[in-house]
This record gives sequence, structure tokens and C-alpha cells, in this order.
Amino acid sequence: MKTILLIEDDEVIRENTAELLELAGFAVLTAENGKLGVEQALATKPDLVVCDIMMPVLDGYGVLQIFNQNKHLAGVPFIFLTAKTERLDLRRGMELGADDYLTKPFDKAELLSAITGRLNRFQHLKPEYDLQQGGLGEFLDDARAVGNLESLSADRKVHAIRKKQDVYLEGDEPTRVYFVQAGRVKTVKTTAGGKELITGFYGPGEFFGYLPLLQHTAHSDSAVAVDDAELIYIPKDDFTQLLLRNPAVGQQFIRLLAGRVSERETQLLAMAYSSIRRRVADTLLRLHEQAGPAGSIQLSRDDMAALVGTAPESLIRTLSEFKADGLLELTPKNVRVLAPDKLRQARW
Repeated sequence: MKTILLIEDDEVIRENTAELLELAGFAVLTAENGKLGVEQALATKPDLVVCDIMMPVLDGYGVLQIFNQNKHLAGVPFIFLTAKTERLDLRRGMELGADDYLTKPFDKAELLSAITGRLNRFQHLKPEYDLQQGGLGEFLDDARAVGNLESLSADRKVHAIRKKQDVYLEGDEPTRVYFVQAGRVKTVKTTAGGKELITGFYGPGEFFGYLPLLQHTAHSDSAVAVDDAELIYIPKDDFTQLLLRNPAVGQQFIRLLAGRVSERETQLLAMAYSSIRRRVADTLLRLHEQAGPAGSIQLSRDDMAALVGTAPESLIRTLSEFKADGLLELTPKNVRVLAPDKLRQARW
């Protein structure tokens, strides 16, 4: 159900218009002036705004300027309401970015036509999706609508993966992309000398396993659950559609994936050129960010050493140095970063 924010200082017009919109199947938020309207929008982002121009406290122009300057509200379709005597002022509103206007009094058909037309025209992908807060489903729903990808799978079943269970093995043919909804997964590669190197570490809101689909090769590493995890599978055909069928959808999907590619490049460069002290500090800071300010890093010393790209003995020695400096709290199974800013400074 689409949400309409109606900002109108005339109580009769406001109540009658709100009732009309509710009967048409919209959820309606109302405000009697621009200031209250902006507060409503910040609390609950509307899909469209119908706003009077001349109002006390904050007029319609002020409301539209605030929307344009706020990254969360910019782009919301905006329809002005105006009296016939105000029509000369409409040019200012259109220059500010209003999408349409209605002259009072207006009839039901005129109002609903304007709203429906604007909602259809402005159906688009959001600039950002919070993948840790249900953003994957939201993105896939928007991608289906915007890109006409009706054949996208509606099955978004959550798959439970036990701790230490293999997700896929090195040499397996890729059949899907994986999205972590809960828990953690590591990707590992075994060197010719039998040493395990962690090539990636993925937590809630992150994708993995997609590079072989892009390269048309088998998996070059293995994926294993570090904790009990919950994964959502995106089939190969869906992955291809998301990338190729619609340019806007493809570009947005690439942005969702791209962070992991740059992180892997950074990790490889750090392993090649950075000191052990800096590599450990960078890894701790990255894991601390994933765990949250109050969380502790629950990772075995062997796994952490493989993630850093060093021997467990070197890792343990460096952790002890950081602990002695008051930067960490260590237990046999957990590491807690006590002073992130000081740890950044201690990398050198």
C-alpha cells in the first residue's frame, strides 16, 4: 500500500481529501502545516506528497526545499495544491522541482489521476538499500517492477547452515549467488603447502560466491559456515537477469556487490606490502565494525591468522602486544577492541 503525505492547513479540505485517498486504497498521513509535514515525512517516508503552497509556520516552498536537501526524502514525487489566485506563483514551485500541481477546488478524478500518474512515473530503484535490514527483498521487489523482471524467482527461502558445514567446495560448478542473512561464512583456499588462506569473510547483509558466475569458471575456493548461519540463494538465472536485462537494475546490483571486490583487492595488497602489525590491526578493526561497538570478535586464532595471512604464533604475539598497550581485551575464544581510534594509530 502506497503512503501519501497530505499537508494542508484548511481542516475541511484536509479531512475530505484524506478520506477520499483512503477510500482509493492509500495509506494517508496528514499535517496542518509544513513544519509538521516535514516531521511526519522524517518519521515515515511517504511515497508521494500532496502539499498546499500558502500555509502558516512553513509554506509549501519551504517543505519542498527541505525535501530536496534531505538525502532520504529527495526524489519523493511532490504535487502542489494552489488556489486560482496563486497560479502565477507556481513557476517558483516548478523551478524548485515540484512534479505537478492541482488547482483548488479539484475533483476526485483529477486528484487520483495526478497521484497515480506520478507514482507510476516515479517508480524507481532507491539510491541505497540497507542489506542488513531487509534490503535484499526490497531490492528484488523493486527490480522486478522497474526492470519488468517478472520471471525472477519469488522463492526467497532462508536456508539454515550449521556451524562448520560446507556451503560449496573448491572445484564445484557455480549454480547460485549466496546472501548472508545471519551468522558468518568464510571462503578459504588451501595452498600447495597445505596452508589455509581465508580469501573472504562475510557477515549479515553481504553476498558471496558470485565471481565464478561472472568468470564462467568453477569455484576457486571453498565456503564454510563459521557460525550457525542463514543464507538466501539467488539462482544463476536470476543473477544473470539482474545484471543484464535492465541497465538501471544491473548498475544498482553491481553497486551492492562491488564493496566485496574492493575489499578483497585491499586485503591482497595489505598482505603483500603491510607489516604484520598493520595487517592484524586492520583485520581487528574490520571485524570490530562487523560485530558492532558493544560486540566482541568471536573467531578462532587459527581462522584469524588465516584471515590476516600469517602464522598463528605471529598473530598471538601481536595480539599480546596490543593487549599490553590497553587496546584489546583477550579471552581464549573472544577478542574485544577497547579503543578503535588508538588501534588505528598503533598500526604504524
